[in-house]
Amino acid sequence: MFDYRSLEEVKVRKQKWDMAASQCGERRAAFVTSSGVPVERLYTPLDMAGLDYSRDLSFPGEYPFTRGVHSTGHRGRLWTMRMFSGFGGPEESNKRYKYLLSHGETGLSVAFDFPTLNGYDTDSPRALGEFGKCGVAVCSLADMEALFDDIPVDKITTSMTINGPAAVIWAMYLVAAEKRGISMARLGGTIQNDILKEYIAQNSYIFPPKASMRLIVDTIEYGMKNVPLWNTVSISGYHIREAGATALQELAFTLADGLAYVQAGVERGLEVDDFAPRLSFFFDGHNDFFEEVGKFRAARRIWAREVKERFRARNERSMWLRFHTQTAGCTLTAQQPENNVVRTTIQALAAVMGGTQSLHTNSMDEALALPSELAVRVALRTQQIIANESGVTNTIDPLAGSYFVEALTNNMEKGAYEYFRKIEALGGVLGALDKGFFHREIADSAFRYQRDIEAGDRVIVGVNEYGTDEPVRIPLLKLDPEGMERQLARLTRLRRERDNAALAGKLKELEEAARGSENLMPFIVGTVRACGTLGEICDCLRGVFGEYKAPVTV
Repeated sequence: MFDYRSLEEVKVRKQKWDMAASQCGERRAAFVTSSGVPVERLYTPLDMAGLDYSRDLSFPGEYPFTRGVHSTGHRGRLWTMRMFSGFGGPEESNKRYKYLLSHGETGLSVAFDFPTLNGYDTDSPRALGEFGKCGVAVCSLADMEALFDDIPVDKITTSMTINGPAAVIWAMYLVAAEKRGISMARLGGTIQNDILKEYIAQNSYIFPPKASMRLIVDTIEYGMKNVPLWNTVSISGYHIREAGATALQELAFTLADGLAYVQAGVERGLEVDDFAPRLSFFFDGHNDFFEEVGKFRAARRIWAREVKERFRARNERSMWLRFHTQTAGCTLTAQQPENNVVRTTIQALAAVMGGTQSLHTNSMDEALALPSELAVRVALRTQQIIANESGVTNTIDPLAGSYFVEALTNNMEKGAYEYFRKIEALGGVLGALDKGFFHREIADSAFRYQRDIEAGDRVIVGVNEYGTDEPVRIPLLKLDPEGMERQLARLTRLRRERDNAALAGKLKELEEAARGSENLMPFIVGTVRACGTLGEICDCLRGVFGEYKAPVTV
């Protein structure tokens, strides 16, 4: 009987096997991960020869948390099923939230329209034609109240994907709850509030980096003292990946951003163990199943080590990399949209087996329109079937010890540190931004990806292989044609009925504070209580901070 404890014997057997296997032929000349890392035809104990079992195969819930931050994983608690949703006006989105909750969603996730993401009210000339197209329009406290009408925000967590004006939108959520008699201390949820990835990828920024970083640390400090159950920054690799980055670039750039936020908090004078436990992450779930699992496992290990060794954290919760996953929007195809159900399932399964704490599954029709009720129900059912029928939640980190997965985890870790060194050499994240480093890296990888598709080297089922001329037959969502009229009427009524003199005083206080160095969150909250709109508050801050103009990168 062959004894696998002898690495020398494994080496000899592997050489003989390679010779025999090389005579059999393979489908293509090279196999690589989505990040371009070569994939060997077979992995053996030789690929784990340098494995440090105390480090790399620690138990779940033990530093450095490679196998998960919780000791019982999904056996103890399933991930939060948090479907990203928002469109039209607050009434339409409120209806969708209630529909999702009635079908078993366990957390809310708000998508905002592009004017809201950029700090403009619906009636701004710059918002023309964009109302409710890619998310819900929220420009006042009244909108926020309508959005969460009759939803128990003290019993369910809410994630809000908002960045440039995150402090303002968060203040609206807090004040809306306050008006219902719910204290800030009882509210749980997340604001994305990750401006660095906006400069890198998504481009929905408002203020220059220095001012934006000040606002983010203001929210961190305010949340630490007043909203202790809230995740004040969700460091996002999702939009970096959607812009064309590889899995490795997503991992490295996201963690570099996260470490920059920790550094900014420490420089403010905050104790790392007072705020780091409320930082969370947001990753993309892509098609390369095993690479995605390796990415998630490497992310936990790197973050734990850096927070402990670089920032001297003592609280283990500071070292936890807790993350939400959204399946990859950029992999959805308009051709044969029913195929997207399969893609989403693979991506969701990778996230679950990688140990995600929260998950959104994209709907089959999102390459064509905002998701219909049918499509979003299928997407939610995908998570519920994985949770209840697949058996993958019965054990914790089930792929640990796989020669292939452990090798991928180590390769992802090694590659991330190589990127860290490049970023540090350019002056850190802000220095690398100024030099166009991130944009060039992502543009190059996006170009390679598209080139491979067009050359047929990368098969996209239903697009460049296995096509059909059959028309799309799934029903698509149509927005309420009267939604914008309701939104504008509510905004007009708010401006007419509020105490405009009191608001002017609050805006003046906010402007003066912005010119100084005080934490701006109390002033923003005060202005929201006086019924200032998103556009008015952001315009006040624009007058002090100016607006960011991205450098041209070729």
